[in-house]
Amino acid sequence: MKTFANILWLLTFGWMTALLNLVVALLAFITIIFIPVGFQFLKLARFSLTPFGYDFVAVKVTGFNTIVNVIWAIFFGWEIMLGYLGTGLILCMTIIFIPFGLQYFKVAMFTLFPLGTKVKQI
Repeated sequence: MKTFANILWLLTFGWMTALLNLVVALLAFITIIFIPVGFQFLKLARFSLTPFGYDFVAVKVTGFNTIVNVIWAIFFGWEIMLGYLGTGLILCMTIIFIPFGLQYFKVAMFTLFPLGTKVKQI
């Protein structure tokens, strides 16, 4: 079932989400302070291609990562998170796309504070 869901995801929303996450990663690499965030968004772009069967796991956050997370959340993270939440809500309005909306909700929490989270296969 995961394989079918991943194929359907990739054909409908996955390629677009992965492309947008790749653009965010490249923009983060332009700055010096957000390079770690860029690496996290590269991982998110990979996750966005086949999200079913993967989950986010919290890891220990250091002081520098906490500062970068707060700066990211204030300037960029909340806007990206609201976009993912809105898309997830729209997808949950239909019966067939509810699992896709739930995936967008998981990603929304990741985009607010990207450092201190890793993708793990379940």
